[in-house]
Amino acid sequence: MKNLIKKILWSGLFVLSTQFTFAQTYLTINPLSTPTDLAASGWLGFMNVYELPANGGSFIFGSGWSVPDLTATADANHEICIGPNSINDPSDFWYQCVGGATPPNCGGPGAPGNKNMVAALYQEVSDGSLAGQALEFTIEITSYTFTAAHQTCIYIRDFAPDMSSNVEAKVPITGPGVYTVTLTTDPDPTRPVQYGFETQGENVWATDSGAFGTVKAVGVFQCLPNNGTLMNNN
Repeated sequence: MKNLIKKILWSGLFVLSTQFTFAQTYLTINPLSTPTDLAASGWLGFMNVYELPANGGSFIFGSGWSVPDLTATADANHEICIGPNSINDPSDFWYQCVGGATPPNCGGPGAPGNKNMVAALYQEVSDGSLAGQALEFTIEITSYTFTAAHQTCIYIRDFAPDMSSNVEAKVPITGPGVYTVTLTTDPDPTRPVQYGFETQGENVWATDSGAFGTVKAVGVFQCLPNNGTLMNNN
């Protein structure tokens, strides 16, 4: 019988445990290499912007986004906190005109958001090391106070080399607890793989965000057999 070889690779913010016999790779949030700084620790941000459902819900644009502006932060205990997106621009493109507010600047405390924001906080592996693997991404939600205005899921996406399409798996977050999402990736080593969190809902004026809640998450680590090997790449 072939020996089972398992390896843990510490890579930036994720721990990857690979059992080569079954091509199984485990992913989770790793302690931050730069405490309290997600971007410096390898996290990336992307935003897709849509009209509100009441306005037809059509796609407007997608763009790379700074991690703090998603919004997403981390503390010294390596706990990630995700909140509603906030746009520091009072334009009526971003905020609805209510009360005495008149275009073009309608943003301010109490102004409802005017766009549906789909924010991705993620890690990306594009070196082919996750090609042809049965991936399993597991995290623990320590706090969930989002209102019905916002939703979060964890996901894995396997992209075409030109990023024009992807195969994905998602698991919605509904409250505190441990969550796992799985996906078997294509064996093509030129396909980038992303995994992380996706949060959607209307943008919120910064001083109003507390009423909409947050999601907090930490890593969940797999146990290794006695013949496991540990490598620290930080």
